[in-house]
Amino acid sequence: MIWLTWRQFRTQATVLIAAVAVLAALLTATGQQLADLYDTTGRDLLNRISSADQSLYYTGWAVVLALPAVIGLFWGAPLIARELEDGTHRLAWNQTVTRTRWLATKLALAGLATMTVAGLASLTVTRWSSPIDQAVGNSGADSSTPFFPRIDPMVFGARGVVPIGYAAFAFILGVTVGVLLRRTMPAMATTLATFAAVQIAMPLWIRPHLAASVQITLPFAQAKPTSIGVDSVREVDFGQPDAWVLSEQTLNASGHPAALPPSFADCTSFSECVGILDKSGYRQQITYQPADNFWALQWTETGIYLGLALSLTGFCAWWIRRRLT
Repeated sequence: MIWLTWRQFRTQATVLIAAVAVLAALLTATGQQLADLYDTTGRDLLNRISSADQSLYYTGWAVVLALPAVIGLFWGAPLIARELEDGTHRLAWNQTVTRTRWLATKLALAGLATMTVAGLASLTVTRWSSPIDQAVGNSGADSSTPFFPRIDPMVFGARGVVPIGYAAFAFILGVTVGVLLRRTMPAMATTLATFAAVQIAMPLWIRPHLAASVQITLPFAQAKPTSIGVDSVREVDFGQPDAWVLSEQTLNASGHPAALPPSFADCTSFSECVGILDKSGYRQQITYQPADNFWALQWTETGIYLGLALSLTGFCAWWIRRRLT
């Protein structure tokens, strides 16, 4: 059963594993040079990094973010759906192979490969990007090239252990959809759409609550706004360049959210605008996740995704044993 599962799975597995191995080899070969540059330049690394290293940074980021979706699409969705669509599952079941063993063998082999590939990709990219992440944490994303703190949603999913949880969930999600739809192409499309929806919902509504956030209120004499809109102030530099800002509100002298004062329209320079806000008693309220919460968020979110994967695994086992013919 293991040999048969490998023969059915080996083509797509070999292609993806080879691609990740090439990226890992490239990052390993260039990582020490980047680390040495950070040791020499410190936070100025963001302005000294080469265009080739910038390309590697974004390539690694994109690969780790896309990998779980690719796994769910090409490993998970076809794994059972193709057999159900072709009817070959009945041949296995009629040769003394139980449904439970048939499913367990497929999930164990492909699931282990899924978590291994995702873990290798994330480990390699996280280690290679570490000097850049440290430079951002020390100085903020103040270079001409946009870099983000590792706790920021733009980067968070491509660091640490959470890609393993994403990949495990995407894989078993694909398997589950394939079991239910019993057709490969519809299962692939549904898996991609569902996984994308979950990935959007997590940072918007769930992740901000997985660790205790911090809320501060600063007078404009202390806050350093970098952007002032028509109705409010945005992008205040509050001394936490590596934090994930969840929300900002401009408060009036009474402590209530309010539009900017009428006198604000008469200012002629940015510094004069800030001075008017300060004299009028306006303050900026910022809610953020501090950088120290990075690993707490990583482990909690990984646990959520692994829990979802285990729940879907149990559902697949029940469905195949009780409902599938």
